[in-house]
Amino acid sequence: MEHFIVSARKYRPQTFKDVVGQQAITNTLLNAIENNHLAQALLFTGPRGVGKTTCARILAKMINSDGTETGDEDFAFNIFELDAASNNSVDDIRSLTDQVRIPPQVGKYKVYIIDEVHMLSQAAFNAFLKTLEEPPKHCIFILATTEKHKIIPTILSRCQIFDFKRITVKDAKEYLKYIAEEQDIKAEDDALHIIAQKADGAMRDALSIFDRVVSFSGKNLTRQAVTENLNVLDYETYFESTDLILENKIPELLLQFNNTLSKGFDGHHYIAGLASHFRDLLVSKTPQTIELLEVGDETKKKYLEQSQKASQAFLLQGINLANDCDLKYKSSKNQRLLIELCLMQLASITFDGEKKNSRHFIIPPSFFEKKGIKPISVTIPNKEKSDPIPVEQKTTETKNEETPLNTTSNAVNKFQVNQPEKIELKQDLKRASGLSLKSLKVKKEHLIKQMDVVVDEENLPKEPFTEAALIQTWKDYVALLQNDGKHNLASILSIDTPKVKDTIVYLEFPNATNKVELERNQYELLMYVRKALNNFDINLSISVNEEMEKQYAYTPFEKFEKLKAKNPNIDILRKTFDLDI
Repeated sequence: MEHFIVSARKYRPQTFKDVVGQQAITNTLLNAIENNHLAQALLFTGPRGVGKTTCARILAKMINSDGTETGDEDFAFNIFELDAASNNSVDDIRSLTDQVRIPPQVGKYKVYIIDEVHMLSQAAFNAFLKTLEEPPKHCIFILATTEKHKIIPTILSRCQIFDFKRITVKDAKEYLKYIAEEQDIKAEDDALHIIAQKADGAMRDALSIFDRVVSFSGKNLTRQAVTENLNVLDYETYFESTDLILENKIPELLLQFNNTLSKGFDGHHYIAGLASHFRDLLVSKTPQTIELLEVGDETKKKYLEQSQKASQAFLLQGINLANDCDLKYKSSKNQRLLIELCLMQLASITFDGEKKNSRHFIIPPSFFEKKGIKPISVTIPNKEKSDPIPVEQKTTETKNEETPLNTTSNAVNKFQVNQPEKIELKQDLKRASGLSLKSLKVKKEHLIKQMDVVVDEENLPKEPFTEAALIQTWKDYVALLQNDGKHNLASILSIDTPKVKDTIVYLEFPNATNKVELERNQYELLMYVRKALNNFDINLSISVNEEMEKQYAYTPFEKFEKLKAKNPNIDILRKTFDLDI
């Protein structure tokens, strides 16, 4: 059986032109060689599988080439590779520095390639510093690492640094296509795209995946074969999920998610992929951003088609919900329920049913005007006159002219409210339970309405009254409260004697609690006082005076001090009999 060589080794670049995705670095190195500007210490850094060691080997071979050598000539004896992962001691570096002194027998330079240089120990780095700073003229050091931050600054400052970038999906796909043609393999464009995306910017990983998939599917490389072998969710899953979400088919969406889990896929991977799918749809809606799609041409057509069905607002909200679910996934106790809830919320974004109050169901008045339909009129019952009132007409226009809400009669009742309004308020009170918070709110609104109706009337009585009459009325109301069992409110009203200026009743309380309690019950109090004094301009002005609080004794010691101020003999009595307070 013929020995098999993996593609990563078989198709390893032999010249800078063959290196994929690193044109800036290869051009810089070529120009440095041609212009004789090559530094004696180079540092190649970047992710795995992007060509650091390959470029180091190509460079080492090129700097010894003068154009007279044969094609099969090798300068391997002038190239020394050291794996710092396994040779990271001080002795290994000392041995290297001893070899550096000997000039090359053939060629111009001796090249030392130190791979994974960040694995060197601190002592080894220090032993290497002097040689790296002042190497012999015939020696060049090329350091390669994936973790530049682990290298000490004194080493970095002595090197010319080249940062290798990740290989783009497009470049990786094109190189895979070239290799497939070399091996007479028929590969679908989407299949190569999936392999390139799975490699995550590493060409060596892409070639390893390519060999694995070819072993599975043979000479015909299809998208379905790649997704099955790599166990990745293909685009069709997300296209189908998005269609179900846009059609508000929640049961089918949950069944599809269950089917995805049954195939062995992770729910976290599914919801993160769905967020990325929404992002790709959003990108597809604008011609300028279509280039950001890293998919094949056939898949790009599907994205463009589906992006027309989804609005930008839906996609933004969908990305937000899916991303929020992604963030909460690891900390969730019930991860499946979290994703199912997210899917149901996504499917409800565009749902326009009973639970949503769509503005489209509100018919504007202009619709009837265009149709030539007159506005509907309603009538308010009145003993004197009943005229039709259009809906658009303000009720305040009829309030003072034809249908007053309040009528005043000295013979019967000066404060009687119009019967239709009174019945409507009673109905509002009956709707709520007497023990609920809603009933208290309705009752308060009812009292406010009564106050507003009374105050708005200009022909209500405003007879003058004296302060003595007000104080007597105040005491009568306090007595009524005590008979009704409202002792707390009665005691609050007894704290201060009301003072009158014009029609304003002024009160002072020692703290804000008393003020708030009285404000809650001011409507009944004002109604009683206004009726009793026959003046409906009376209002309250409540203030808080913290100095008044000192007049009230709360502790036994404060009570004793207050009694002692009235009768000093009490203190003599306490001292004589040695009494406790």
